Amino acid sequence: MKFSDLVQGLAPVGSSSLEAFPERNPELLGVSAIEQAQPQTLSYISGQPVGGQSVADQVGHTLASALVLPMSAEVQAIANARNLAWVASPQPRLLFAQAIAQFYQPFCPAPGIHPTAVIDPSAQLGHDVSVGAHAVIQAGVVIGSEVCIHPNVVIYPQARVGDRTIFYANCVIYERSQIGSDCIIHSGAAIGADGFGFVPTAEGFYKMPQSGYVILEDGVEVGCNSAVDRPALGVTRVGRQTKIDNLVQVAHGCDIGFGCALAGQVGLAGAVKLGDRVIMGGQSGAVDHVSVGSGVQVGAKTAIFNSIEPGITVSGTPAVPHALFLKIAAIWKQLPEMRQTLRRLQKQMDERDASKTP
Repeated sequence: MKFSDLVQGLAPVGSSSLEAFPERNPELLGVSAIEQAQPQTLSYISGQPVGGQSVADQVGHTLASALVLPMSAEVQAIANARNLAWVASPQPRLLFAQAIAQFYQPFCPAPGIHPTAVIDPSAQLGHDVSVGAHAVIQAGVVIGSEVCIHPNVVIYPQARVGDRTIFYANCVIYERSQIGSDCIIHSGAAIGADGFGFVPTAEGFYKMPQSGYVILEDGVEVGCNSAVDRPALGVTRVGRQTKIDNLVQVAHGCDIGFGCALAGQVGLAGAVKLGDRVIMGGQSGAVDHVSVGSGVQVGAKTAIFNSIEPGITVSGTPAVPHALFLKIAAIWKQLPEMRQTLRRLQKQMDERDASKTP
């Protein structure tokens, strides 16, 4: 497409080279990373050095024909000097994401039901639904419009699914789960499986029936081989626009707010409550029944044993404010030297005490 056509579909746009140089309107064949940019592609400048190159060097040496830039007059001047087309925004990464979407959309088969799919007569499907090979949709399921169900997906009885949601191959949606609109469930994910609830007895563990269900609100994405479990009673809820990476465990009864992000291998024990816009780094986790306030950022491998107040950044095991963690980490590196100093001081004290002995 022409650069000008691309710009029309982007927002928020702060400014564009088209305002001063309308003749700079290259034909674009796609998008590319700045390090591998080729002619006739659109690339992206984050405003940060990449691969040892400064921002000025990135703009000065790229082979791309057009750029998404930050709101920097200096960077824009370099692009103008090289006769490059550009569009600038206060949110350049968002603008570039929108540009990618104009060139690429995830694969989804045309609407229709594969002949090998098994659909219970009581299930209700909206219009323009795609159901892949060997998918199973059981009794009482309600599916919205424009939903894409890839091969081997299993949706158990009484589940509810909103419009335009995508289920990738081999994911499983357990009974009575409620999936909102515009959700994405990736391959191998299990939504609504039994929570880990057992009662210890003399004969072993007695399984507590998990009679609750899971709610994923609109715009939730769940990565490959992740699990969101249902509780014995009540609901496990994942709030609107929350994004869950691969290999994440959300246990029974958790309540996750709006716009959270859980990176790979995060683990939440039962009944953890996350506020809005909580970010948890890879392999971090929380013990059962703790609350993490809105806006909290949790560093990778952090272990949360107590509730966290809103708006702070925590790191370490157990979790402490990140600034304190950095001080602890600095001391930790000095422990061998401190140990030697302590031994030397102890030896001096022992020698002094010995010299005082009659």
